[in-house]
Amino acid sequence: MLLSAFGSLLQLLYLAMLVLAVVAFVFAATAREDAYRAADKKKKSFWLIILGIAVAVNLLIPMLFLQLAGVVASIVFMVDVRPALKEVSGGGGGRRGGSSSDGPYGPYNGGR
Repeated sequence: MLLSAFGSLLQLLYLAMLVLAVVAFVFAATAREDAYRAADKKKKSFWLIILGIAVAVNLLIPMLFLQLAGVVASIVFMVDVRPALKEVSGGGGGRRGGSSSDGPYGPYNGGR
């Protein structure tokens, strides 16, 4: 009973690692190439290769050491690279207190 519960927990952990790698790969693939250069990060092809290997390892090779390396790469991308890409792409969201009516030089007031 306890052993099967531990096995189920490990399967959920493996699934979570796979989902994280796939999500990071999709974000890396959808970002613009020039955003990587503007953010002074590695090239887009570098991240696609690294994250693609992470996805492949999670799907094909059940070796925990390699899967953990993929998780580290995915976390680095999600925590460091992706926010930098969003910042240089103008997709920073509302974190900086901006409004949807803000233009490039400040708030747009409709010509008043």
